[in-house]
Amino acid sequence: MAKRPDHARRKLVEFDEETWQALDLLGRDSMKTLQELADEAFRDLLRKYDRPTDLKAALKQSARSSDAPHAVAQKRSRGRR
Repeated sequence: MAKRPDHARRKLVEFDEETWQALDLLGRDSMKTLQELADEAFRDLLRKYDRPTDLKAALKQSARSSDAPHAVAQKRSRGRR
């Protein structure tokens, strides 16, 4: 069994029987563990909602959002001339 990182969090998740069977089959077919499937699914979910998946992505997103008010202010001042 692989050693988990010290900062790992655990959460109990419940699946209905049909979903569990589908996930189990997908894991077997793709040769991935349930943890690997869950990691992939949660990364995809975070991307879907434009949420950072790691520190680097969080910093980039923060820099973009802090640039936005400046750009809006410049556009407003140009339009008033």
